[in-house]
Amino acid sequence: MISDMKNPDIQLINRVRASIRKNRFILFFLCVFLWTTSAYGDETIDIAAIYALTGPATEGNALTLQGIRYAVNEINQHGGVLGRDIKLWVFDNQSTPIGSTVAAKQAVASGVVGIVGSDWSSHSIAVAKVAQNNGIPMISSLSTNPEVTKIGDYIFRICFTDDFQGQIIAKFARQDLNAETAVVFVDVTSDYSLKLSEIFKNNFEKLGGKILLELDYKLKQQRFDEEVKRAAATDADVMFIPGHDESGFIVKQAQNAGTTAILLGGDGWSTPSFFRKGGAELKQGYYSAHWSVNLDTDRSRSFVKKYVHSEISVENIALGYDAMKLMADAIARSGSIDREKIKEAIANTRAFEGVTGNINFNDWGDPIKSAVFMEIKNGTPHYLKTLEP
Repeated sequence: MISDMKNPDIQLINRVRASIRKNRFILFFLCVFLWTTSAYGDETIDIAAIYALTGPATEGNALTLQGIRYAVNEINQHGGVLGRDIKLWVFDNQSTPIGSTVAAKQAVASGVVGIVGSDWSSHSIAVAKVAQNNGIPMISSLSTNPEVTKIGDYIFRICFTDDFQGQIIAKFARQDLNAETAVVFVDVTSDYSLKLSEIFKNNFEKLGGKILLELDYKLKQQRFDEEVKRAAATDADVMFIPGHDESGFIVKQAQNAGTTAILLGGDGWSTPSFFRKGGAELKQGYYSAHWSVNLDTDRSRSFVKKYVHSEISVENIALGYDAMKLMADAIARSGSIDREKIKEAIANTRAFEGVTGNINFNDWGDPIKSAVFMEIKNGTPHYLKTLEP
């Protein structure tokens, strides 16, 4: 027998065998390492934000996105969720329902575990249909139309609904403003405006008020001379304008026309663009909102000190912040990135302490929350009062 030590060929073969065994050992532990880091923290948790980056909803949506990014930065600075950073995927819904559907499908293709958004109800309804069909939990930040969460059990919202908002605005008009008659402007292209106007009318009439006139318009309209003239001729006590920032054009033209009606709006007035388009010239008016910098809670005061420098449109920022924080909280409580488990955790949310108030979800995925009323004096909004559900 020839000794291995004296045979170069055998020595080479043994070295190759040893190398293979060593590499197999390294490969095994490399696989274990990669699996472990994948399961416990090196990967991100992907969440989509679906908002308008183009089109008429852009300005208000940008503020909501700002709040979402504040939340993501805070979460990641404090170790993320389940040991992973949140990766935010932002998709442009182009300010349209069709664009919202396309954006939602892009989010699905990206493999996100949750969706935050949108703001406008018509956008959220489109996104919600895709999210529900694909089993992705979704939290809308600012869509108040009741139909949004009725789409399915994966759909939630952080804001109050128009069922509540329309009721309290009607009650405010009748009891606080002593209004007996009203004119209502309706954007017929907006699910938000259509539903909120309907709920206001029903509740105003139940409380003994009378709707004298309903005036239809479309979102991109900027001149309202004929509508304002007809509204002023009724001599109504209040003029209710449940639109988005285009409402600024209406209130300005109504005031310039000399209307004696008190001008009244919903949460769609809470944007800088509303004030820029005419709200800043309003001598007096009122609108409902989700939050005010004057709310006296530790969470709210801390948020204001860190992020807020103006009363105008702070609710967009705060609601975006709360929506992302709640999504992250639900993922942490579920202990998983399984979409169904996250959905169940959101549904079981109790006493979540948000900037905009404590949140408990009802069976529809809607929070039970209070609302605030803002009074506009000489173009500047001021906190007036809080109304409980």
